[in-house]
Amino acid sequence: MVPGSSRTRGVNITLCLLVALVSAQALAAAGFTPPRRVGYMIGDQWEPALSADGRGHVYILFPQYGPIRDCPACSVPTMALMVSNDNGITWQAPRTLAPSPTGQYDAQIKVDPIDRQTLYASWLQGEHDVMVARSQDFGGTWYFAVAEHSAQAIIDKPVLAVRGPNIYVSFNHEQTLAVAASHDYAQNFSSTVLNPGAAPGWSLAAGATVDIAGNVYFSWTVYPPAHILKQSVQVFISRSADGGRNWRTTPMDVSGAAPGCPVQYCSDGFLASQVALASDDAGVIYALWNSGAAAGQPQRIYFSSSTNEGENWSAKVDVSEAPVGVEHCFPALAAGAAGDVRIAWMDTRVVAENGPLWNTFYRASTNGGATWSAESQLSGPARGYDYILPGGFLFPFGNLFSIAIDNLGNTQAVWGQGRNYKSPGSIWYSRGR
Repeated sequence: MVPGSSRTRGVNITLCLLVALVSAQALAAAGFTPPRRVGYMIGDQWEPALSADGRGHVYILFPQYGPIRDCPACSVPTMALMVSNDNGITWQAPRTLAPSPTGQYDAQIKVDPIDRQTLYASWLQGEHDVMVARSQDFGGTWYFAVAEHSAQAIIDKPVLAVRGPNIYVSFNHEQTLAVAASHDYAQNFSSTVLNPGAAPGWSLAAGATVDIAGNVYFSWTVYPPAHILKQSVQVFISRSADGGRNWRTTPMDVSGAAPGCPVQYCSDGFLASQVALASDDAGVIYALWNSGAAAGQPQRIYFSSSTNEGENWSAKVDVSEAPVGVEHCFPALAAGAAGDVRIAWMDTRVVAENGPLWNTFYRASTNGGATWSAESQLSGPARGYDYILPGGFLFPFGNLFSIAIDNLGNTQAVWGQGRNYKSPGSIWYSRGR
């Protein structure tokens, strides 16, 4: 056999795929269920959000791109809800949350950590309204409120945080980051700008939490106004101790510009830095984000925590065991009892014939991130989808996904997989420890 011949390359490719598949199987956690598709089985499902309450209910909220049989007049996309009454063993059929003639984007869903029952959802209605909804009967019926209306300027990327009567939702508004706050269970809202006087740039929140003392935190990034793929991205966490009226901002990192991405695969900044946030029952705040040392280079996943209400943060720690040079993106984070913190992300450590493949990875800590469990791979093979291969999926379908801790202490997870940024794609679910 001549070195470098097509037959040799074919054997090498086959061996690489076999190694990738074996590696994926070795990483798969025995305690997690195999990934299963959820949501509507037609059209595209994108950027899912997930939450779990204290009575065995799990909720998945997602925008449905495509037809909905029982709502022919629904816009594209339409926000849809799935509910499980048995911690994710079985699921009710998805249903529309609030049918509308305008599109609904950027799903957010949270359970009040005090009563562990009251459910809140938020989304972008068209381009000018941020909606917040509240349910007290496990998603059966809903009260709806407009948290923010902007007649002229375009609003983007709402991010939700809740605790008791205090409901907060941040959003981008004309290159500033604003926060709408309610202190009466989402009946009335007032807004303030989190970053007044900020330098020009597109400010987007990605994570939020309210700690046991009532402090509210938003994590956010600032993207340059032009040449987004060539300039650095600033990473911040802001805290308000007075119900969202005043804010103290801490710089966390400066990331190199996002790695290059062919236009047919994603949009500008899709792979750029973003930050997830959570707080545990002892009041410790946790942050997880992706960041790169140089413009256009692969990014890593970093973790940090604060034990004094965001005044100081631990040194950032790389929590991925992937080799150097592997691209990491899309952090997800959940916390529960004191020291119980769980993290997830996507990376491209598996390489196939036509390039790197993506997978979703997970780790957990019982001591606030001092030590971590072995990595678990949540994604896996699935028949009938040309964008899901034995070693991984072709591209993340949306740059947000969710994990949560249920009342049994299990981790619930949902994420998107697709062919590219545009279409097609679907959302996938797993649970375990």
